[in-house]
Amino acid sequence: MKSRIKLLIIIITSFSFFACKAKQEQPVLSEPQMVTKVVERPEFSSDSAFYFIYKQVEFGPRTPGSEAHEQCATWLSNVLNNMGAKVEVQKTQLLTADKKSVPCYNIIGSYLPDAKVRILLAAHWDTRPWADQDNDKVDQPILGANDGASGVGILLEIARQIKKTGTKVGIDIVFFDVEDSGLNNSEDSYCLGSQYWAKNPHVPDYYAYKGILLDMVGSEDAVFTMEGASMMFNPEFVNEVWNNAHQLGHDRYFSYKKTPPIIDDHVYVNKYLKIPMIDIIHNDATTVSGFGKYWHTHNDNMNIISKNTIQAVGETILASIKN
Repeated sequence: MKSRIKLLIIIITSFSFFACKAKQEQPVLSEPQMVTKVVERPEFSSDSAFYFIYKQVEFGPRTPGSEAHEQCATWLSNVLNNMGAKVEVQKTQLLTADKKSVPCYNIIGSYLPDAKVRILLAAHWDTRPWADQDNDKVDQPILGANDGASGVGILLEIARQIKKTGTKVGIDIVFFDVEDSGLNNSEDSYCLGSQYWAKNPHVPDYYAYKGILLDMVGSEDAVFTMEGASMMFNPEFVNEVWNNAHQLGHDRYFSYKKTPPIIDDHVYVNKYLKIPMIDIIHNDATTVSGFGKYWHTHNDNMNIISKNTIQAVGETILASIKN
């Protein structure tokens, strides 16, 4: 969810769980299981991922229904296809909270599409239609270099690596649309693309045994905490991913601190498809929102993107899906 306070109280339906604001007391969750296994450093190019982020931003704000949105959708599909994935674009019209009908393009790139054992990797690719956290040009859309493009750029580089090395299990890379057009007082008005996909997956009876969502994963000051909903859905995998990050030397970015749950795309994937998906998302305890000071402002541009952060996230994901 990309509400004004993304750490709002949330309902995770069948899990009967409620979140809280960033300033509230931490929920009681399982302790991280520290391990000392040796993690081999995978090949990942932050230069390549940075380029993929830059190319998205170059289109301009990717707000649903805009020309930039159409152009970027075509580009993303072509890149995934060039990376050897079987590409499908799930197209529909969705009604946003402000009663506007917008096109939604969920873009799916699949590797070994017939494999029964699957891993799901996802990020949203649309951008916020308003700079509601800015003091200037509030009604204009943001570029979303971090909030949207960073996760997509990292996953495109992962796709490039999969093309080079192959995979023994099925991997689906999904770029969710219409994630960031919600209103702050209406939680389910966010993540519309993932809600639609989770109710109408591109493959009947689709299932993945684990999944990772990336959201705001490219800024130079990023810290990724153990988000509460992820710790409910799949605490073992959260521990594994964070342990891998520490073994790779990325403890500066991946903190064992447990923070309250949030509504993001992974909640609906868990809710409707029962896929134990976790969320890697920037948490900033120094801001009211719980996110970086650039969040939902025009400062969310290429100037805040760090290749070091991108490298840390990319390596950690590849190490965590190695088969």
